[in-house]
Amino acid sequence: MVQRKREVRESYALACSSLFFFIALLCSSSAELTDKGVNYEVLALIGIKSSLIDPHGVLMNWDDTAVDPCSWNMITCSADGFVLSLLLQNNYITGHIPPEIGKLMKLKTLDLSTNNFTGQIPSTLSASTNLQYFFLVYEASDGGTKNRKIAIAFGAGLTCICLLIIAFGFLIWWRRRHNQQIFFDVNDQNKEEVCLGNLRRFSFKELQSATSNFSSKNLVGKGGFGNVYKGRLHDGTIVAVKRLKDVNNGGGEIQFQTEVEMISLAVHRNLLRLYGLCTTSMERLLVYPYMSNGSVASRLRAKPVLDWSTRKRIALGAARGLLYLHEQCDPKIIHRDVKAANILLDDYYEAVVGDFGLAKLLDHEESHVTTAVRGTVGHIAPEYLSTGQSSEKTDVFGFGILLLELITGLRALEFGKAANQRGAILDWVKKLQQEKNLEQIIDKDLERNYDRIEVEEIVKVALLCTQYLPIHRPKMSEVVRMLEGDGLVEKWEASSQRTETNRSYSKPNEFSSSERYSDLTDDSSVLVQAMELSGPR
Repeated sequence: MVQRKREVRESYALACSSLFFFIALLCSSSAELTDKGVNYEVLALIGIKSSLIDPHGVLMNWDDTAVDPCSWNMITCSADGFVLSLLLQNNYITGHIPPEIGKLMKLKTLDLSTNNFTGQIPSTLSASTNLQYFFLVYEASDGGTKNRKIAIAFGAGLTCICLLIIAFGFLIWWRRRHNQQIFFDVNDQNKEEVCLGNLRRFSFKELQSATSNFSSKNLVGKGGFGNVYKGRLHDGTIVAVKRLKDVNNGGGEIQFQTEVEMISLAVHRNLLRLYGLCTTSMERLLVYPYMSNGSVASRLRAKPVLDWSTRKRIALGAARGLLYLHEQCDPKIIHRDVKAANILLDDYYEAVVGDFGLAKLLDHEESHVTTAVRGTVGHIAPEYLSTGQSSEKTDVFGFGILLLELITGLRALEFGKAANQRGAILDWVKKLQQEKNLEQIIDKDLERNYDRIEVEEIVKVALLCTQYLPIHRPKMSEVVRMLEGDGLVEKWEASSQRTETNRSYSKPNEFSSSERYSDLTDDSSVLVQAMELSGPR
């Protein structure tokens, strides 16, 4: 009996010692664990996964509850459970290079090529003393797919920077020595008038190449001061290049200086941004972002038809752009040619107010009016046409006409087709609004896919903007609020009361739009599109 108990005790002791030895061997020959028994390598890899965007789901089987990562995709482990290679190439993964990679202490091979990583290489990789191979290759396409492999060598970085500095310095020296183009071919006393800001300067050859030597196939617009061409820069950027004409006369030079100065100062999401410029002794060119959807004027005549919600959004965007010019830009700017052809549309049909060629700064210390009459027939306010005096309210009048064009789909001088009425669009809409005949006003192409109440409200805003006296027209800040649904009722009631009060009085110099433009017919397309009136008056 005693012998039996002794044998049991010896067997138990032998089993315990074997178990203890096995545990010690396991711990000494596998990946390290946290206090909670979680593999450090698993924690590092899960951290890597959480910081990346994996469009193809190649990291889907990386499970934070796993004992070890050796069965995961893209992972190769050693016999003792440490990660030796992390192969994420050709998966178009995006994000910053994860610093958790540096926690894979036994990592020998890291391949991140053909992905979309951004940012700098994390400093934690310096802790990976066993790292032998690191691949970081990007893929680019230029007419076809080409792969370039960039081997990241830490020691060569400083050398590359030095070479770039030397090359850049040589380029500057060479251009100063051989430059034959003068960027500003103007008198010395006028040079300080041009404010370039951070605009990019292009060479004429670069823009000539971008537009296929200003081919007529790339012509996208014509204006009083020059043509606009679509172009593609060497980096693939699509731009619009405005080539000014008559650069040797005063108008062309003034146009160039005004556009450079105005657009570089006015920065707003609803204003056309000037991208760069080019000037030689014989050429003046301005470079803008290309607006893929053209102008409001061209889109109103194109298919598919602009829906009502898009037209409302265009109206509000254009109003906000003009509000910035009038009340938020310092110094203030009058556009003086607000019309559908000068409201451009970006890829998302957001309105962008363009063509500041007719704009003039309002100096705070000088008069609030300008005297050079320029604009497009059908959009010119009566006081500007008759006296040559313009102010912010001149733009408000033009914006009111723009609203009517958005509502009706007609040009400013197009006749009321239903009744064959000759006259400007403003007279036609006034008459139909008084008759409560909105169905005749709204664009027939909308086919009743609109909100009648909204149409009625925007017609009222347009008529408030086109009142005869400038003092009666709202400011652009008030126009924006009315388009957003605030303050229209009060403004309309006040206007109606003035109309009733003044109905018995005769204003000898207040005449209709039809009388002002009675000499223009539907065939006057040149005048309608780009007529510039002489001034001052």
